[in-house]
Order: sequence, then structure tokens, then C-alpha cells
Amino acid sequence: QVQLVESGGGLVQAGDSLSLSCAASGRILSTYPVGWFRQAPGKEREFVAAISSSGGRTEYGDPVKGRFTIVVVNNKNRAYLQMSSLKPEDTAVYYCAAGGSGSNLNMASSYPYWGQGTEVTVSS
Repeated sequence: QVQLVESGGGLVQAGDSLSLSCAASGRILSTYPVGWFRQAPGKEREFVAAISSSGGRTEYGDPVKGRFTIVVVNNKNRAYLQMSSLKPEDTAVYYCAAGGSGSNLNMASSYPYWGQGTEVTVSS
């Protein structure tokens, strides 16, 4: 089992960049598929980005393609979501998830392990 703790959220302005971190403990994170999801107030949880356990495959939700990048840094046992050109519609609580078979990286139900979330607010 792996425990996940997100950090790095905050209040930024439109156009700014921000990097979210997901620290893992209990297991080596790179042995799992890892995903980032977000949930805005009053909306359903949305897929943001994911990376396979091998690191050879990444997927991104359409709203963030070309602006967000997911990476896993093995020697820190952390995953990062690097966000640039932020927009007000990126405002949400961002969650890190890990585990599963990796067959459906963009589905929240694929991940058994979740962090508590970190809040990102983008002002216009």
C-alpha cells in the first residue's frame, strides 16, 4: 500500500505557472501508474494527467494538453504536475492517485490510492 500527500497548491494569477507535488510513502511510486485529477466546486472529478508505471506513456485531459506536464522523480519518490499558462477554469482541488493495472489511466476508478488533495485557485 502507498500513502500519497499532495502539496504546492495556492492562489496564482492567470498566466502563471505552478508545480504540484505528490509525495509517496510505503512503496516505490514509480512501480505504479500515477494520475492527477481535479474537482472544481459543484463539478465532477475530472482527469488531468497520468503516467504509466514504466514512464513510457503519458496521457492528458484535453483542457490541459500543451500546458501541463506529469513527471515522476524516482530518487524523490514523488510525482509532479507542472502547470503553466494557468487559467481561471483550472481552479480546483487537485488529487494525486496511484496504483491499479494501468489499463485505463484516465479513469478515476482505476486508482486504489488517493491523496487528500491540494487546492489551486487561479484569479483572472
